Amino acid sequence: MLMLTQTFSIDKTAHTGMVGLKVADLTGQIEFYTSVIGLTLLEFNTETALLGVEGLPLLMLRKVEQPNRRERKAGLYHIAFLLPERKDLGNTLFSLLKKEAAIIGASDHGYSEALYLEDPEGNGIEIYRDKPKTEWSIQPDGRISGITVEMDAAGVLASRDEATDKFPAGTTVGHVHLSVADLAKTEAFYIEALGLGLKDHFGSQASFFAAGGYHHHIGTNVWLGKELPAPKENDLGLDYFTLVVSNQEAFLKVKTNITEYGLTFLKETSDELVLLDPSGITVRIEQKTASSGFAKS
Repeated sequence: MLMLTQTFSIDKTAHTGMVGLKVADLTGQIEFYTSVIGLTLLEFNTETALLGVEGLPLLMLRKVEQPNRRERKAGLYHIAFLLPERKDLGNTLFSLLKKEAAIIGASDHGYSEALYLEDPEGNGIEIYRDKPKTEWSIQPDGRISGITVEMDAAGVLASRDEATDKFPAGTTVGHVHLSVADLAKTEAFYIEALGLGLKDHFGSQASFFAAGGYHHHIGTNVWLGKELPAPKENDLGLDYFTLVVSNQEAFLKVKTNITEYGLTFLKETSDELVLLDPSGITVRIEQKTASSGFAKS
């Protein structure tokens, strides 16, 4: 793996914002994400649906007419919903077990506890809570090492209060994990162009990036294979994900750095930048005050 020298750092409070998915069955996906996962339907029409928690949009579903057959391509590995507290994860786990949802994994990563599922169209989902930072393995250089061991499911369940089976206020998209075509090119893009910090490596198979001191806002891997084709408009799965910066100054700094790096934007407005990463995945960079919803499609 190339050793990169980082000369620009994105706003340390930058974070993942919203994820867009292209779907075949809009009604079915709305039902799954509201009734099984625990999101709230905020807005919808015949073509799109916006879901989230108490007015905060987290997931945009967009119906694709005549979608392509699913193939191995760059795109979403999973979307990760971050719950505020362990009891919220306990409530979610209890709810999923009652509904007999197909949980495909439950892991302790050292810095977090996480559940894993798939939606009916094969999109990966992680639902997790962060442990206190005092329990994270933070190295002197800022790297944050993760592990994968069995989650203490009994302890998570014991923490529940059964207040609700919906995601509570304060839930966010903690990170997105991507299947990419080339790890070295991906590292160069997210570190040098966007200014995220490299937080961890899993050999030559996966890399994790974040703003500030978080363990990761973006995960990337080549587990589906290297040199994956870029996604096309009629492919189901990931449509885009957003990175949110705190103010106009931070927005202009990242815009300048991306331009100086030699990349061009698919779209450029006063509060939004849209570009492709090296795998052809759409990244939207927004100011915190930027509106989200049907206006950004």
